[in-house]
This record gives sequence, structure tokens and C-alpha cells, in this order.
Amino acid sequence: MAAQADGALSVPGFDRRAQGALLGAFIGDALALGPHWYYDLDALRADFGPWISGYTAPRPGRYHAGLPAGASTQAGWLLELTLRSLAERGGYDEADWCRRIDQELFAHIGGEPHEGPGGYTSQSMREAFRLRRRGLPWGQVGGYADNTEAAERVLALAVRYARDLPSLADTVVRNTRLTQIDPTVGAMTLAYCALLALLLQGEPFDAAVSAKLMALVRSGALPFHTVTAADEAVAPRGAEAPRRAGQFASPDALLTAGTLARAAHDPGVRIEPAWKAALVYGLPCAVYHQFPAAYYLAARYADDFESAVLHAVNGGGQNAARAMLTGALVGARVGLDGIPARFIDGLQHGAERLALARRVAADALRA
Repeated sequence: MAAQADGALSVPGFDRRAQGALLGAFIGDALALGPHWYYDLDALRADFGPWISGYTAPRPGRYHAGLPAGASTQAGWLLELTLRSLAERGGYDEADWCRRIDQELFAHIGGEPHEGPGGYTSQSMREAFRLRRRGLPWGQVGGYADNTEAAERVLALAVRYARDLPSLADTVVRNTRLTQIDPTVGAMTLAYCALLALLLQGEPFDAAVSAKLMALVRSGALPFHTVTAADEAVAPRGAEAPRRAGQFASPDALLTAGTLARAAHDPGVRIEPAWKAALVYGLPCAVYHQFPAAYYLAARYADDFESAVLHAVNGGGQNAARAMLTGALVGARVGLDGIPARFIDGLQHGAERLALARRVAADALRA
């Protein structure tokens, strides 16, 4: 297995995969800007036709109205803010990240949904804003929103620390808890980031990936409590090890990716067309809808970035999160060179974001 806790590991092509993951996330988010949050799929097709194949602007009166094709939702804006902090500080600096949120986001919103960069501020950020306005310090403003808001920004931390899994787990968990304290959300967010790290290390996205993630739990690199043995049977005889402080109660979030990859590669399990994975796993924003759909599409189209992200977008609902999470996973598989140039060229601030991705990838390689 390529992934190690040892930061000295060198993996050919890591820098291009890291850049591909970050640009893939930005591209997935921006592709969904126009058709974002259509839960009526007939209305989606009426406004955008039978197949969305590129960047589109939102219709008047819709979410993000007034933004041009290729622009980002607030998720892309927050990912860029996190990347800038990582690049300028040389790694994760929690105080710097919190200061940027206070000064660049919270100073310019009032707590209403339809405002802020990208034209909409998510529930978890609104809840943190309200508590900050009441004077609570960072570390005491996280809430129980069950969306993927944290995952959409901490995937930058997964790239930065992909070669050092304990540091990845530490930074991802700490940054997630600043806005989302539900342990299930935290476990699923860390599981996604750990999977992204394995793909960046060159591992295939197949049914065996969950066993590799479980091995990282047993090595102590990932903070999950488990009594499951290597063969996924019962644990060896003897007393169960007590759960340590900071451990998630169950490693089941790590098993989802392998199960979905198995389904995606099983000829007896077909979702046709693939965008209907959004209907199978659910259109809403919650983590338990978004991660399974992203895993299915990323595993099914592991070497085809365009098909993966476009099926994620065309599924409707919370397609920005679905396409962003899918785009990062497949971008990590195919690397920057596997992303069609038209998606990079049409992305707003694409050159600046690529420069940030290169800086963070270079820092990850030097760590």
C-alpha cells in the first residue's frame, strides 16, 4: 500500500494529482453554479436542456443569480480561502484561518441565507456567525448542521497532509469542529479526506480501498475505534481496547467507499444513466446523501473526469457539493493532465487557483 504515516514517502506524480484534486473540486462546484439546488428535475431540464455539459449562469431569481458562468458558489470561495491560508502560512494555522473567516466573510454578512460570497451562506457558517456575533470564541461556535460544508474546504487539508496521515486527521478534525460538531459528520468528513489521501498516493479506487483505510486505523494513523480484524471478521479473543479520547466511535464511515466502489464495478448493479445515483442516494445536502453518491460516481468513472463531474451535476439537488466532492476524488486519480482544458480555461480565477494548488502541492512534497 502506498499510503504511509511517514512524510518522507515519495510518490511519482503526486504533485499533478494534488493539483488535479484541487482544480477538480473548484471545477465541480463551478459547473453546478447555474443548475444548483433544482429539486424539480423537470424544471432543471426545462431551464438547461437534457444534458448540462459546461459552465452556465444561474437563471434570474435562482440561487447565485447574477454570477457569471464559471464562477464559484461560497463552497469554492471557502476552499480558496483555505488554500490561501495554507499557502501563505506554509501549513495549517488555525488562528490565521479563523481570522480570515472573521474578516473576509463574517464582517460582510448579517446572518441571512441569501448573502455573502457566492450569493448564499450555508447553515453551518450562519450558525457559527451568529455565535461569533454574540461574543463566543472560535472553538465554541460549532453547530449540528449535517451538510458537507466542512468537507468542501478541508479537502485542501487532505491534499496538504496526504503524505502524513496523522497530521491529516488532526487538522481535518480540528478545522471541521470549528463549524460542525456532530461526530457522525466529523467521522464521514475525515473518512472522505482519508480516501482522497489514498488516491493522491496512487491507490486505485476499488473495493479494496476500505481495507486499506482500516489498516490505517489499526496502525494508529486514523482516530477511529474498531474491534474489527483485518479480514473483517470478529476481533481476536481478549478484552476490547478502551476507546481513547478523540477517537470516533465507529470506523463504518471508512467502509462506505469500498462498498460503493464494489457496486460501481459490479455488472449486476447498474444505475442508468449514472446521474440517477443522485436519486438513489438522495438529492439533499446532508452528508449521508452526498458522500455515497460522490463515491459511486468517482469509482464508476475513476479515470474519466468529465463523465464523473457532469453526471454529478446533472443529478440535480445539491449538485454543487456532489460535483465538488466527486471532482476532487477523480481529479486525484487522473491528475491535472486528465482534466479537459476547457474546464480549466472557463473557470473564474482559474490561473490564480492553479497557482495556489501548485504551492500547496509543493509544500506537501517538501513536508
